[in-house]
Amino acid sequence: MFAIVKVGGKQYRVEEGQQVIVDRMDAAAGATVELPSLLVADGDDLRLAAEGTDATVTAVVVEHLRGPKIRISRFKPKRGWRKKAGFRAAQTKLEVQKIA
Repeated sequence: MFAIVKVGGKQYRVEEGQQVIVDRMDAAAGATVELPSLLVADGDDLRLAAEGTDATVTAVVVEHLRGPKIRISRFKPKRGWRKKAGFRAAQTKLEVQKIA
């Protein structure tokens, strides 16, 4: 059984017991969150959210973390202008408990 959920404008394929890393959520570590599902598949049985099913995915926030550092460098040729910057995305690790 798996489900397609939408979190933070992105879609993820999740199964029960799976851990997934998503964009930072406003929930404390250890809190339970319900994610709206777009599709739930159980073998050959497919249920879409558009058909009026109340399919939800329950997940627990495991921890908040930061992604790998992305280095950004810009320069303008023939002028000697250079600029360096970095970015680390704020992320949340979720563990899927139940697909209902």
